[in-house]
Amino acid sequence: MKLTQKQRGVFFGMAAAMLVSIIILMAAVVINPFHYGRLEGSDSRMNILGLSIILPTITLIVSIGRLAGFRFFSPQDIDGSGLTKGSQQAVIFQSLLQNTLEQLTITVGTYTIWCFTMPATWLSAIPLCSLAFAIGRISFFRGYHKGAPSRAFGFALTFYPTVLLMLTAAVYHACRFIGLNVG
Repeated sequence: MKLTQKQRGVFFGMAAAMLVSIIILMAAVVINPFHYGRLEGSDSRMNILGLSIILPTITLIVSIGRLAGFRFFSPQDIDGSGLTKGSQQAVIFQSLLQNTLEQLTITVGTYTIWCFTMPATWLSAIPLCSLAFAIGRISFFRGYHKGAPSRAFGFALTFYPTVLLMLTAAVYHACRFIGLNVG
């Protein structure tokens, strides 16, 4: 099957984001750039979690604010999507908001699992993935109106680090469950 130019653009954007995501996770675990590891108790882990969800949460706030601000100044959209069909721009802002909310939901759950169940020396992954999330959202927002190839990298840079964290945590805990000593 021959891919269209759009499909190739999406593939390369997503592949680049996957590569960046793998590098982020490997660097976090191997290098431990924030030197976590001497943490005792859940307070330090909770602090890392709290700080790491700031940037992703800000992207949701920005998404809500963009849509609300647009609706306020749009006579066609001021009544909201429940009462109007919505202009094309309102639909775009709503799509960005919806996608950001979906991404944030899995991110917060995954970061929480990682912070409380993974080795302390691996915790640098969370703030690095948080930064990737914010950069990914900005890239996704900026490229959205240009089509799928222009937003693929941003979407994937938001999504893949979280997916890799979850898969790594699942494999780590499965290995421990069957008695393999990892980490």
